[in-house]
Order: sequence, then structure tokens, then C-alpha cells
Amino acid sequence: MASSARTKISKLFSIPSARTRRFQLPWEARSSYFSASAAVAVDPQPLPLPPPSEVYDGSRTLGLLKEYEDYRRNLYDGLTHKALLVDAVGTLVVPSQPMAQIYRNFGEKYGVQYSEVEILNRYRRAYGQPWGKSRLRYVDDGRPFWQYIVSYSTGCSDLQYFEELYDYYTTEKAWHLVDPNAERVFQSLRKCGVKLAVVSNFDTRLRPLLRALKCDHWFDAVAVSAEVEAEKPNPTIFLKACELLGVQPEDAVHVGDDRRNDIWGARDAGCDAWLWGSDVNSFEEVAQRIGVVV
Repeated sequence: MASSARTKISKLFSIPSARTRRFQLPWEARSSYFSASAAVAVDPQPLPLPPPSEVYDGSRTLGLLKEYEDYRRNLYDGLTHKALLVDAVGTLVVPSQPMAQIYRNFGEKYGVQYSEVEILNRYRRAYGQPWGKSRLRYVDDGRPFWQYIVSYSTGCSDLQYFEELYDYYTTEKAWHLVDPNAERVFQSLRKCGVKLAVVSNFDTRLRPLLRALKCDHWFDAVAVSAEVEAEKPNPTIFLKACELLGVQPEDAVHVGDDRRNDIWGARDAGCDAWLWGSDVNSFEEVAQRIGVVV
């Protein structure tokens, strides 16, 4: 019965809508700080609707979820998963001030005249463009990409201006933790044997940023797209995180705020996935679902 529930749940959450599939921009370009809405791509051919037997009402879905989580706890001695993978921007950390405000404030002494609204709109257009011939935006430290973004967004190509902005976003002044209880929760998870990793589309500044925020020691591994050479939703980055933790993908659950990059990507890798802000709203809730009381 439990394995049947797992199969049904997998089908339930992997079914896209009939005619559209939402593709969300990276969090930096769509959050309340960057205010870009998700793009919608219409499929040329309508996707098939699930058969009536596989459409569940809310109570039936909750029942299957509970049955599935009970099934996993039986497998893992009371825990649903052996490892937790966590998205960085939008889930673990967020910018402390709106991007356009920072670009404008730093740029005033360099002659930047665009308003915050203009900077934001130009940022969206720049971020949405294909990045050269590379399949990656963030290669190594990401400097060429971010130089292009800053220059296009503000109309200013002054190298010193760029370096000030670039360095600022590596400091604790630029970011703060989403959940103030994160440290306590992660300590409880590790004490119960749950391994932890950050999985992020980011450049190599992520590691010094985690150190600046004094949270790098919370995690057993960090999988960064610029180092792995694969960006979410490519399953490769999730598989690398599992490899670093020494677990199988089916032993891990990933938590992130982007349905396309985090949820679909993790599930393509064979991991479970919970959408931050929808399936779970705090790390304490994540821990409880895994089976750890904080």
C-alpha cells in the first residue's frame, strides 16, 4: 500500500498543467527585491490531462502524503530522509535591500542617472538574455557576467563602480538569513544524523558569503553551479550534492523557492522536493516533516 501511495504521489506532483508550463526566472530577478514576474511559455502541443482516477481532492492528497511519509520513516528508522539539500538565494538567504536601490546609491558618485525603476527594468532585460555561447551564467567568480549586468542596468561601465558593487554582495551587509531559527534547526538535524548541503546557482563568491554570514559550518557540503558546471534545473548539480554527502538521490529532499529550478530539477535527479513558501514555510517545519523534533 505504501509503495502504491509513493507511485501515486509521484504522478500527482509531476503532472504539468494542460496548456502551459511556468518557467521562473532565477530568484534574483523575480523576488520582491527584484520584482520580476515569472515568464510563461505556452507549449506548442497541449499536454495530456491526467486520467480522472488520478485526480485527487485535497483530503485524499493529504492522506497519500501522510502514507508516503510514514512509509519513508519505516525505511529510515523514524526519518523520512537521510539528507537535506537547501537552495541559497530566496530560501536560505535574501538581499537586505532592493537591488535597484543599491545600484543607484553606489552609482551616484559615478554619474548613474537612471531611476531605480529604470535600473530594475533594464536589469530584468539584461538578466533574461542568453549569456554568450556558454550554458552557464556563473562561470568561476562570475565577473564577466555581472559586469555586463551592472553596465547594462545602470549605463555605467566604470570598473571601480563595478568592483564596489561586486565586493558589497560578498559581505554580510548585503544579505541576511530568511529564517532566524535556521541554525538551531540545522543543529538538531545534524544531531539526528541528517546530512546537510547547499545547492545553488551562484558563482564562487557563495562560499565566502556563507562564511561572512557565519553559517558555512552548518553544512556538510556546498554544490555551486559555477564549480559543478551545471545550473539548476540540470539534475547534475543535485547528483553532485548527493555524491558529496555520500547518499543516494532517493535518500535526499531538496527545499527551494523556484518550482522549475528547485522542484522539477531535484525530482529529475531522483530526490524528493518541497517548495519553500508553499509546501514548507520554515526550517522547523522542514525538520518536522523529516521526523526531527526541534
